[in-house]
Amino acid sequence: MQIYGLTGGIGSGKSEVAARFVERGIPVIDADLVGHEILEPGGPAADPVTAAFGEGVLTEGRIDREKLAAVVFADEEARNKLNAIVHPFIGMIIAERCAEFVQEGRSAIVVEATLLAEDGRREPWLDGLILVLSREDVRLARLDAKRGMDPADARKRMAVQTPPEQKAPLADYVVENNGTLEELRAAADKVAEAISSQAT
Repeated sequence: MQIYGLTGGIGSGKSEVAARFVERGIPVIDADLVGHEILEPGGPAADPVTAAFGEGVLTEGRIDREKLAAVVFADEEARNKLNAIVHPFIGMIIAERCAEFVQEGRSAIVVEATLLAEDGRREPWLDGLILVLSREDVRLARLDAKRGMDPADARKRMAVQTPPEQKAPLADYVVENNGTLEELRAAADKVAEAISSQAT
């Protein structure tokens, strides 16, 4: 079994690549979705995050991710505090789900996460890294069109992430996404074929 990381900056299109992998029969674990799950009421990170950041991040008793994001994207110390709480839980759940896929007989698994290969280092548990790159102007346009995100807010979120281009030397596969959705899917198909053939 081989584990591949799938990463890229916000608005790069990595979720579209992930969806294409799933269509091609390659399971994908979405670290961002896991992060949402652990913040739900009863989730393992809900109480620790509420204790750390206070009731100001709650709406009707639940952690409001938009309120939490407004805090952590404006303050590096707060962001580091949040990461220290949630990352161990996310890592544990990803490991459990990888084990489940192995039991199912899957030979290749993809973990989709923005915060992979940060600080010039690739995670030792990864067998390969797939990077989706897209120009900043294209990413901003996508975030506006698909999420209604204010450009200033989008730039603020981009600024706290490692520039995706810096991860290129660590990547086994680089998918350029400045064109059409069809072109992106075709590029994703090539990567899917490559990792499937290597894992068998």
